[in-house]
Amino acid sequence: MCEENQTQITEIHLLGFRGLYKYKIPLFIVFLLTYTLILGGNLIIILLVSTTDHLKTPMFIFLKHLSIADVLLTTSVVPMMLHIILFEGGTLSLWVCILQLYSFGIFGFVQCYIIVIMSYDRYLAICHPLHYSSLIGPDLCLQLVIGSWSLVTVLTSAEFFVSIQFNFCGMNYVDHFFCDFGPTTELVTSDISSFLLQDFVYSILMMLFPFALIILSYFCIFLAILKMSSATSKRKAFSTCSSHLTTVCVYYGTLIAVYMTSSEERTSDINKYRSLLYIVVTPLINPFIYSLRNHEIKRALMKVQMCRVFENGWKT
Repeated sequence: MCEENQTQITEIHLLGFRGLYKYKIPLFIVFLLTYTLILGGNLIIILLVSTTDHLKTPMFIFLKHLSIADVLLTTSVVPMMLHIILFEGGTLSLWVCILQLYSFGIFGFVQCYIIVIMSYDRYLAICHPLHYSSLIGPDLCLQLVIGSWSLVTVLTSAEFFVSIQFNFCGMNYVDHFFCDFGPTTELVTSDISSFLLQDFVYSILMMLFPFALIILSYFCIFLAILKMSSATSKRKAFSTCSSHLTTVCVYYGTLIAVYMTSSEERTSDINKYRSLLYIVVTPLINPFIYSLRNHEIKRALMKVQMCRVFENGWKT
């Protein structure tokens, strides 16, 4: 319960990008175009993998779900961010704020597990190429994807049901463009020591543990590549995992830049702008990483373009 001179807050005011609102029109246009590119690039991958037969392989199935998570993660934040930029701040109910934090956690953490599944797929493709088809089939792919979404949803829901019982009294503004975990928990007036411990354990399970599995997978991959006799085989093996390795470096590099810093830096405005790395930058470049570096994606795009040309020629 709140103290006598305090009341339970029902709304959260997001301050957004204070000091930059004199550039709000250029900022709005840049982020709107970026959001459009994110939606376009990731939806193209989702549609291509869903409709093209030669892309219905484990790696591209996992890539489709990574794109789905990218779209959902960005959509949970960017539309509200555009509103905040345009109107120099924004207000949302406490429930909506917690719900945004909840959905953002699900879509962000599920990426960790999808990326680690993709690394396991690359491990099987390079270290066990003769048994690859028998080791990871469509049924296992579906089980791994469903298991990832289910595990992350269950763990995040546990935190959600704990957080809605907290008291939010007094201060009701957040110096951020969305309800991120750190700034939002600063508004809580209840004792959250056990909640922070729970969040720390969940962070290990949903971020550090997958990262450790990725490192282990690539350690085995690099050992297998070193044992190959010809330089051609080494180049071919490395090219099969180069796109995924780039995604790993970009994704975990942004997380480290945001969260693996001192407490003083995390509470400063720097953290606000660092958050844009995994909310906007990573979902934007993932489609380009796979479309520009992958011959199968290029082939599927060319096939779609040729079909459209043929259809237009047939109509005329």
